[in-house]
This record gives sequence, structure tokens and C-alpha cells, in this order.
Amino acid sequence: MQTFDRYWLVDVPRYPDHGYALLAERIKRLLKTSADVMFVQAEAVLALEAVAASIARQGIVAVNVMTSPYGRWFGGWLRRGGAIVHDVVATMGQPVESSAVANCLETLEHVDIVAAVHAESSSGALNPLAQLAALAKSRHALFAVDAVASIGGHVIDVDGLGIDIAVIGPQKALAGPAGVSAVVLGQRALDHIAKTPDFAPSSLSLAALKRDWLDRGRPGLPGTPSALEFWALEAALDRIEAEGIERVIERHQQASRATRSALRALGVSPWIARDDAASALVTSAPVPRGVDGQELIAQALRYGGELAPGVGDVAGHIVRLNHTGLNANADSVRSNVVAFGRALEQLRFAVDLDAALRAVAHAYEPAPLERG
Repeated sequence: MQTFDRYWLVDVPRYPDHGYALLAERIKRLLKTSADVMFVQAEAVLALEAVAASIARQGIVAVNVMTSPYGRWFGGWLRRGGAIVHDVVATMGQPVESSAVANCLETLEHVDIVAAVHAESSSGALNPLAQLAALAKSRHALFAVDAVASIGGHVIDVDGLGIDIAVIGPQKALAGPAGVSAVVLGQRALDHIAKTPDFAPSSLSLAALKRDWLDRGRPGLPGTPSALEFWALEAALDRIEAEGIERVIERHQQASRATRSALRALGVSPWIARDDAASALVTSAPVPRGVDGQELIAQALRYGGELAPGVGDVAGHIVRLNHTGLNANADSVRSNVVAFGRALEQLRFAVDLDAALRAVAHAYEPAPLERG
């Protein structure tokens, strides 16, 4: 077990006032966006709630994609603000079909907001971001995206797709702190928020944060920011920039390809059948019929690896093999596959672990040099 000096966590130097704007600019460069970035001094769930609270008002119409508890919560927060919400519910643990969203939109005279999660860390599903963005654009609706898990694991073309709002968190693929998050806001989103009655003072008011920070030239953040979290965010961005965001994304994509290939070689079909519909953060495998999911995970943890149950409706139905952040590498993928395979063996399921390990090795073989 690793140990560290806990006293490094106290008496942290104050984060400099000018540093917040610099952090915002660095996030904008990662996303290659011209949109504004504002920080929420909390875990990303609060940032999602702040977005919903700040864009909802009496009578607006929203189409809300539900592929996890996060989508359900977002719809609930919109309703609390007076919005009329039409939920499009996907098959359990699967990505939404864009045709289902299109069908919902066709039934509505007008739509103000379309909201969806991009990559689901709870199930391993990947929602079709480009198609959903196009559908929102076709109805001149604001497009709000929960990109907490997807930043660093997938390309997020904020400007190219016309994403109006994106909530991001550094604790997933960026391998950063969990206690600070950010909201990316395009001009249409800022205009919409400006027309919505403000409810400040409130930690959920993006209008207040815009007024007290963005409009004042981005000085020190209001309140008492946690220096520890912002120093940690700076360190995470240092590491991401040193590696290169394109390489970070490819590392996650490679880990996903390797894990999915290994599962198939093992004799297990991934929970998400289509490769292009699977998140690069985790790979989900079904819990075999008649097996207790917690027992399967307990067996796997005896052999190491990063395995966890599904979250929400899929709990008990899937096992998630984690290759997020620093775990997006060959050693972690191999460890997960071995742990899962050994656990299945202990429960008397026939698997081909040697074939699975060969699949991992093949996925990480260097690409052959092209002939000149």
C-alpha cells in the first residue's frame, strides 16, 4: 500500500487570482473552442444541476435523453425549474438511438433545449453526439451535453457541432481532481441565461458567476476557492499538455479496442455490441445468468484489476472493466482481463484466457512501418 505525507494537503499556498483565467484558457485550448469557460467549485454533479437550474424556466420545452441516472437527474432538475420535459429513454445500459430522439422532436411544435450525456461511465455506452447535435440544430434548440466522462477519452468538437453547453470534469479521463468542474458556454447559452430570471445568491446560478467573474474580466473567483483543487487541476493540465490531448484520447481508444477484443477472445460478448457505440472510459461485460454480480466482482478483485458494478438500472447486470485516466494502458487492460477471466474460471465458466491475452498483446503491437 502506497503512503504519502498527508501534511502536504494542509496549509496549501493560495491559488493566485490571475491563475483562474489562465486555467480557463488552457481548457479552451484542449477543446479547441472559442466558447467561454466558467468554473464550478464542486464535483461535476453540482455543475450539471447548476446548468439545469440556470437554463430552466416556466414553460420552456426540453427533450432529455436518458441513458443513466445522470440523465434522469438532469430532467428532474429541469422540471423543478418549470420546464416541460420530454424524456427519451434508451434500452437499459445502451446508447440512445438518434431516430428515437428525432421521433420525439417531430411530435413537438417547438423545442428550446436538447440535453444528453456523451460517454456513460456508468454503463460504457456512447451516445451519438454528432447526430444529436444535428437534431438540436435542426430545431434551433440549445444543445446541452454532459461531457464529464468523455473529455480526454473522446473528441468533443464543441464549435464544429454547435454544442451550446458542455459540463466537464477533470476526474475521469484527465486523471485530475474531483472537487472542481467547469461549464463551457457558447454565446447562445449565455444569451438564454441572461433572459432567465436569476435566483442568486445561489451556488447554482451561472448568471451570478458570469456577472461576478466573467463580466469582471475573470479576476479571483467569488467566495473562497479551494486552493488544493485548483493546484491539482493545474497539475493535471500540465500532464495532459505534456502528453498531448490527441495522444490521451488515442490511449483511451486503444485501451477500449484492446479490452473489447480480449473479451471476445475470452468468449464473452461485450455488453455494448457495436464498437462505435462503446465508451472509451470503461468496457462493460454482462454478468452471466445465474451469477451474483457482487460475487463475480469479489472474485475478480482477488486477482487485482479495476472492476466495478454498473450504476443505476444496470447494477447487477454488468461488470465494468476500467481503463480511465492513468488506467488507459496495456498493463491495466491486461490486469482487468486476467482478473475477469480468473473470476469466471472460479465460477466454473469456460474461458480462453490465453487467447484473451494474445488479443491484448496484438492490440498494443507497434504499427508496421510503411514501405517507402
